[in-house]
Amino acid sequence: MDNNAYKAHYDSYVKLTEDRLLTLCDRYLPATAEISRAARYSLLSGGKRVRAVLVLSACELAGGDVNAAADYAAALEMLHCYSLIHDDLPCMDNDDFRRGQPSCHRKYGESTALLAADALVTAAFEVIANAPLSAESRVRAASILSKGAGARGMLYGQELDKYFEQHRADADQLLNLHRHKTGALILAGVQLGCAACDTAPECSDALETYAQEIGLVFQIVDDILDVTSSTETLGKPVGSDAENNKTTFVTLYGLDGAHSMAEQHNNAALAALEPLGEKADFLRCLARSLLVRNK
Repeated sequence: MDNNAYKAHYDSYVKLTEDRLLTLCDRYLPATAEISRAARYSLLSGGKRVRAVLVLSACELAGGDVNAAADYAAALEMLHCYSLIHDDLPCMDNDDFRRGQPSCHRKYGESTALLAADALVTAAFEVIANAPLSAESRVRAASILSKGAGARGMLYGQELDKYFEQHRADADQLLNLHRHKTGALILAGVQLGCAACDTAPECSDALETYAQEIGLVFQIVDDILDVTSSTETLGKPVGSDAENNKTTFVTLYGLDGAHSMAEQHNNAALAALEPLGEKADFLRCLARSLLVRNK
């Protein structure tokens, strides 16, 4: 798959997700409430939509209906957005900008931002409960999202992230932190895509290994960009890791070492796709794009 074909495919997934988010927001987050307006402000402000793309690409690779899976993709983006709103709060990372605009609490105030994030969580599960898929699929999807987002997944990673602002993390602790904080919802992306299929796809093990590896690539590159990029390019403050005294892949390994580690995990992600042949070409391109992204 050449770069133009990859970009067109990626853009089609993003458009499907954005269109579905608009429809679902009107249904579950009507703009008559301030918390819904705040939630929509953060949710509909763009972003890479990597997690949604993983849902849809995994579903398509496994032979499912991407239009039906779009509700799962939208639900995952809702839940991811809630985590970003909370991350930006003064009690967490205290960031004033997200995606090139004032963060939710800077625009609407802390209490409204907190409630808006909570509204996104509940809306995500309402979306799953009413998705145009079988009851068995919806139960499976709810279980996947709950585990990925909860105290065994993303939230545990966030707890570790706060803990290691006060303590130095070693290499194994840092990997464990980010397998949960960043990796859990990326893994949930491919799992939700498989859950949208009528049968359990044979490719699910390969996709899960792939997702676990690109989750680490994504975080390592994030750490690199926090040192090397600019606020204008990223759309959020740079240097916040150092300000918050966080252990990162850069502080442990240096820039060159972090680059090398990202390449190693990227190669492991590509190796996981080998049994899937040409039908996994989009995911190969996605892995490579995450390795060299600049925002």
